[in-house]
This record gives sequence, C-alpha cells and structure tokens, in this order.
Amino acid sequence: MSDVRITCITKPQNGTHEHITFVGNSTSNWKWSVADVVKSIDAKTNTFYVLDSKTGKRANVGVVKPANHAPYIRTYADGIWNDNLLSLPQCG
Repeated sequence: MSDVRITCITKPQNGTHEHITFVGNSTSNWKWSVADVVKSIDAKTNTFYVLDSKTGKRANVGVVKPANHAPYIRTYADGIWNDNLLSLPQCG
C-alpha cells in the first residue's frame, strides 16, 4: 500500500457547485480521476492525504457515500470532515 500526497485538483469549467473531477500531485506529475481514487481507497491499495498549507497538518482523504449520489472524496482531520481539497490549486 502506498501513502500518496495530493497537491492539486481539477474542477469542471462550468460547474454549478464545488465538484472535483480529478486529483493529482504536480511534483510527482500524476493525475487520477476521483472515481479511481475512490476505488483505490475502497480496495485499500492506497491511502491519500493533503497537507494544510497554513499549519502543515495532515488531513487524510476518505470516501463519502451519500444516498442517491456517486461516492466522492473528502478530507478528514481531527475527527472532522472538511474541505481541504477545495483549497488546493488547479492541476496544470
């Protein structure tokens, strides 16, 4: 199992709400779809995380599976689901 840091995100150009379609790491030069990250987390083949740019604290990425909606990813730190992913820059 690999522990993978996410440093950037991709959102649709004309979305009506905050919706992430891809995540990646600009230093390591990779980009995965959110669906592939969900599959990897569920299969326990990788763990994913982000580092808070202000505090340097780690926030793990987990899968949220709401009823009547496709699974999506969100960060989890200090026992709280939060939006650290949305604060990341766009992937190049």
